[in-house]
Amino acid sequence: MKPFHLGTFSAGGGPAFAGVVIEGQVIAAAALAPLCARLGYELRQPEQVLGLLEDWPRNFAALAAAVEAIRNGQATGLPFIAESQLQVLPPVLPRQIFCSGANYKKHVVDLIVAQGGPHLEGKTPEERRVWGVQRMDERAQRGKPFVFTKLPSSIIGPFDPITLPPEIQQADWELELGVIMGRPARRVPRAAALEYVAGYVVVNDITARELVYRPDIPEMGMDWLISKSAPGFLPVGPYLTPAAFVPDPQSLTVTLKLNGQVMQHESTADMIFGVAHLIEYISAYVQLWPGDLICTGSPAGNGMHYNRFLREGDVLEGSIDGLGTQRNRCQLETLSPAAFGRGVRV
Repeated sequence: MKPFHLGTFSAGGGPAFAGVVIEGQVIAAAALAPLCARLGYELRQPEQVLGLLEDWPRNFAALAAAVEAIRNGQATGLPFIAESQLQVLPPVLPRQIFCSGANYKKHVVDLIVAQGGPHLEGKTPEERRVWGVQRMDERAQRGKPFVFTKLPSSIIGPFDPITLPPEIQQADWELELGVIMGRPARRVPRAAALEYVAGYVVVNDITARELVYRPDIPEMGMDWLISKSAPGFLPVGPYLTPAAFVPDPQSLTVTLKLNGQVMQHESTADMIFGVAHLIEYISAYVQLWPGDLICTGSPAGNGMHYNRFLREGDVLEGSIDGLGTQRNRCQLETLSPAAFGRGVRV
């Protein structure tokens, strides 16, 4: 079966709707319900992508049958519209977002070399690198994933501007493979974990590097709230690509360009803990729901590596094999003069 994608779209500023994307043409999922019924399938809650995910196994079977019928010429006269004529919104708004930190070997080693730490004071960059490689090999063998949460309010669409707060000087890019859950998951074994995945998305986990560590309370570790969850710090999309069309999530190429220059270009095979391992780990501690998003970590090539952070006017283009490309221009957040004194954003 040839791939199709799901997305959330708006026409002429109208309400958002779940759409099925077939070779650059979009049809509202709800408009496929009669065709699905004719083929012997019930399409449930097709108005929104999250609704489709609530009963994903059956809804995917219905959509797949409808798309196959369309491609075979068994259904004509359907109300398709060119994707270029629509506003592309985040494909799904999850209830929960989980992010896997320090999950690409090369990326983590690069951060160790750049940032060091108290235990590496006085070490040369090469000594830091050797230590980092050894540490990551040990972690892959005997360690556990490191997972934190990010707020859904940070999500923007795949072509929306990334807003840079003026107080942040080290906003960094982190292009990642995103996993969208398609079934409730609790204590899922690794061997069965991928059966719970609805599909995959492109995500960019924007990070304020200078806010990750809290020098005022170093014993508390990292502050993910202020460093990760500003509005616009998570572009998602353009599509949700069903898992059936991604045979191996550990063999995809992640590529990010900054103003046309390739900064990240790595295989998901470099993950320390793969998608199935992350689902097993997260579901051992929390309840996962359909539509939940797992950001699986960023490969090497972040701004920290280049000592180059995001500026007004920068354009980020992020793509993953078969999942589409997002394009976001950076702009400065505008604050009223009074907001600086009160810490209030307007």
